[in-house]
Amino acid sequence: MTDALSAARPLPAEHDRPPWYLLVAPAAVAVVMLVPLVYLVVRATEADAATLASLVLRRRNLELLGNTLLLTGGVVGATTLIALPLAWLVVRTDVPAARVVTFLGVLPLSVPGYVMAFALLSLGGNHGFLAGVFGIVVARPSGYWGALAALTLYCFPYVFLNVRAALAGMDPSLEESARSMGYGHGGVLYRVILPHLAPALFSGWLIVAIYVLGDFGAIALMRYEVFSYAIYTQYSGAFDRTYAAWLSLMLLALAMVPVLLEGRLLRSAKYARTGTGVARSLRRIRLRAWKIPALVFIALIAAGAIGLPFGMLAYWLSLRPPWGELGRVGQAFLASAGAAAPAAICTVLVAIPIAYLRVRHPSPLSRTAERLVYVGYALPPLSLALAMVFFSLRLLRPLYQSLPLLIVAYVISFLALAIGPIRSALLQAPRRLEEAARSLGLSPLPAFARTVLPLLRRGVLASVGLVFVIAMKELPIAFLLAPTGYVTLSVAVFSRTSEAMHVEAAPYAAAIVLFSSLFVGLLLRHEGKE
Repeated sequence: MTDALSAARPLPAEHDRPPWYLLVAPAAVAVVMLVPLVYLVVRATEADAATLASLVLRRRNLELLGNTLLLTGGVVGATTLIALPLAWLVVRTDVPAARVVTFLGVLPLSVPGYVMAFALLSLGGNHGFLAGVFGIVVARPSGYWGALAALTLYCFPYVFLNVRAALAGMDPSLEESARSMGYGHGGVLYRVILPHLAPALFSGWLIVAIYVLGDFGAIALMRYEVFSYAIYTQYSGAFDRTYAAWLSLMLLALAMVPVLLEGRLLRSAKYARTGTGVARSLRRIRLRAWKIPALVFIALIAAGAIGLPFGMLAYWLSLRPPWGELGRVGQAFLASAGAAAPAAICTVLVAIPIAYLRVRHPSPLSRTAERLVYVGYALPPLSLALAMVFFSLRLLRPLYQSLPLLIVAYVISFLALAIGPIRSALLQAPRRLEEAARSLGLSPLPAFARTVLPLLRRGVLASVGLVFVIAMKELPIAFLLAPTGYVTLSVAVFSRTSEAMHVEAAPYAAAIVLFSSLFVGLLLRHEGKE
């Protein structure tokens, strides 16, 4: 009897063998992701040895590397200087209207980097905002400082959200214990708070660094010479496609550095509470005399990250009402949605089996599949797009500049974003539901569809919405892979802004900002429900 019961007891998840159809999605992802990259390597190495040496060892590569590192480090540092005190004010102090400040800290995510660059460029020049309104002619921002400003104002919410969540989850008793041992405010900050914020800071820095390394729109508009801009000029001018391939490989190698570094820095650190009982309730610090400086700081950030782009859009729209352009704006919106919607659906369909494999059948294979997905997210979009261009031109020419190729590139780039919510929902779905369905005679797939899939609805909808909104405003992949004449909102903004046609670009930029703002509102609403 005991033997019979033990035989009937389900095996632990670690010993389950996944059905073959769960391996199809990881295998397809591996092929679709690795084959173009392998071809990129082949294209980069097809020249003779002397040519390869001249391409790899030329001095300009060192200049591009220095500029890229300088910009990435500058944006990471500047976003931290904004996000860290802003998160502290919202979570730990009695700053007025904390929820409003939180909304202001997240809203810049609705303004893509290239739209922020559009707003900054709109200030200067003979026909800019300052000249038209105040009669003051200033040079348009460009180069390093222009790119730094545009990317900082867009990217700091990534660090803010991470640090804010970490501060809200810290146990205040840790700080009280440090003070009881004689540490002052500075000692508590450096010995307790900042070390416990390390995971959040590293995660935010990783996101910012990957974005800056792969950015194309803001950097190209500001004419700052980094790897991504050099790839664009080499490819668009058809000067040297082999050199463009080498630059893409160098950028790819550079983008993997923060991914590997973040994992190594956090590998052995421990940040969880070890004591018994519940965490103490949070006591907010009274700002008193510091309230006015804090509000001034918040106002300056809001003016730069929100007031500037919204104000510039309103200014250009007032010069020429957009009613006559609404038809073309609608066409561009439909073009963006025509690629983003199928990409979001396909991404989620691929993400579900990979997340299920990782949660229900943990193994070295499932871990490798998940890591491969995150490698796809770490790939600079411009390098990925260029790899798809080279691959399709040589081996699958009918797919070159086709909508399916654009959708596949979106799936590779955004798959990691879709897995997170689905994996979280799977972890909350009891395994015994499937086991009960299997015991009633259902095969694995119908058992999953009837018991687990309904529980994944919220995670699936979150993943679809996230991928859809991000794909709607994506620029580098759409710029290189969209079919001829297929103009998305992002391409319309970039092409017009690069020609200093700010009035013509404003309706398209406004459409992106308004649509993306809906995503920010849904994000905060979902957080409030949680």
